Amino acid sequence: MSETIASRRAAFPGLPPIADVVPHAGAMRLLDELLGADEERAVARATVRATQLFVDEAGMPGWVGIEYMAQTIAAWAGARDWRAGREPGIGFLLGSRRYECDVPAFPVGSVLTVQVSAELIGDNGLGMFACALSLDGREVARANVSVFQPADARAFLQGQQP
Repeated sequence: MSETIASRRAAFPGLPPIADVVPHAGAMRLLDELLGADEERAVARATVRATQLFVDEAGMPGWVGIEYMAQTIAAWAGARDWRAGREPGIGFLLGSRRYECDVPAFPVGSVLTVQVSAELIGDNGLGMFACALSLDGREVARANVSVFQPADARAFLQGQQP
């Protein structure tokens, strides 16, 4: 286990800070906190802020809900890596099926809770998750999200086969 991960695990014996499990940084990190994660599910929280990327006068557009879901899946995978003493890997959002959002935007100041549940995780890095997003406690978006986490993301991005 690397010194960095070991020291971070000692400092946070329960759930890791979101920055330790999600590769997104700066304006691209939409999540504030990982509330729970086990071998099949994760729950994360985010607050919509006026200064965030994508926010306009109506708030965060509803279509960004898919990114909240994808980042929560990344947090789930990152938490698994964190518990195993590994640096979080890089994954890719492949797509979604049946994304439905009941609101045109998430208002600034609203608290979003995102729940993801693994329905299928293949040995080849492919995964399918059932996802739901709640706005101030009421479910307003849902989707099935497909992801891919290669064993070696850098080699994959360079077109090298494992």
